[in-house]
Amino acid sequence: MLLKDKVIFLTGGTEGIGFECAKIYHAAGAKLAIVSNSERSIDEARSTLQSVEVLYLKADVSVAAAIRQAIAKTVDYFGKIDVIHNNAGISNPSKAIHETTADEWDVLFDVNVKSIFNTTRYGIDELKKTHGNILNTSSLVGDMGQEIHAAYSATKGAVNALTKSMALDYAPYGIRVNAVAPAGVWTPMLRAWSQQQPDTNSIENYLDNIHALGYCPEGDVVADACLFLVSDQARFVTGCILPVSGGAELGYRRVLNQTI
Repeated sequence: MLLKDKVIFLTGGTEGIGFECAKIYHAAGAKLAIVSNSERSIDEARSTLQSVEVLYLKADVSVAAAIRQAIAKTVDYFGKIDVIHNNAGISNPSKAIHETTADEWDVLFDVNVKSIFNTTRYGIDELKKTHGNILNTSSLVGDMGQEIHAAYSATKGAVNALTKSMALDYAPYGIRVNAVAPAGVWTPMLRAWSQQQPDTNSIENYLDNIHALGYCPEGDVVADACLFLVSDQARFVTGCILPVSGGAELGYRRVLNQTI
């Protein structure tokens, strides 16, 4: 019970990596406030994970007032917050930067980056009380870049920089700040992304091959790493961008070398 009696505020927690995290956090003893902007997604998650120790909140992470209210409801319900896991994110559009519209750019940064600003702004006082921690879901592309995903890669590069800067800012309060950086992970978002790529027929083979371990995993492998980072097992880890990538930073090069 690594997270016994811990209260975790988890955004984007009703599907994909977020829901895998929700399940493993709950199994480890945590109480959860799970945020999603989709009523349908909340209903589907509730059908699998329902408990008096799980509070579902419909809110748009990019809207400050909505997150302020969600934080307040969490504290009213559970009495505290020990962990904020900023997992909510989107990847659209699959375009080069000159093809990306201003609206697409703004939505990407609002969901992937501004959301962290919002949860931290309204949740940091609670974390100071509990000497809690923050976990951000980033991506390997934030460090490596990715073709036809310039705007998305830029948001994840921003998440990485934020993570390190926040780790320095909040260390004096005993608050740790870390990030996980997956490569390919089979989630609803990745499946939708796959259908947007130029060669959809070969995308599964491509995603398997970019990982040095030879396969594209499900979200549970990332959730296991997240469990470690938010728990006291990682009590001396902060400012870390942890790849959970199956060696994809090597695998990309392996695929590239095979095609030359």
